[in-house]
Amino acid sequence: MKRVEMNDPVAITCQAVEELINGGDYNAAIEYFKKATKLGDPEAHYKLSLLYDRGEGVEKNEGKQMYHLEEAAIGGHATARYNLACYEYRYDNIERAVKHLIIGATLGDDRSMKLLMFAFKWGDVSKENFASTLRAHQAAVDATKSPQR
Repeated sequence: MKRVEMNDPVAITCQAVEELINGGDYNAAIEYFKKATKLGDPEAHYKLSLLYDRGEGVEKNEGKQMYHLEEAAIGGHATARYNLACYEYRYDNIERAVKHLIIGATLGDDRSMKLLMFAFKWGDVSKENFASTLRAHQAAVDATKSPQR
């Protein structure tokens, strides 16, 4: 609680999740998530996008869902990138989808890399882009397994 009082955005997001788990208090959780987003936490943006997508504790709102999903992706949230890629594929925005997948895979997201493999097989990604992304993905994965962590 001390870190929440010090306006630590990660701690505030954790407090929001705790509110949902311990009592299902959506109002309190949403307020914490909103505070954390103002402090720049991509995870809080991602969690809010899920709530707006599902209509949990808030009215279902695709505009707010996409806003928070995009903000999370801009903040480096790899799963948000993957979700945006899926959204873009759904609406035949192949070039945008591929860009999201490349960024997500570069961040070490396995699902982005798998979907990028399919995009390569479908001819949506050049061999050079696929190869460089594969190397970047492996480097990101290796970095999470390094002894320094």
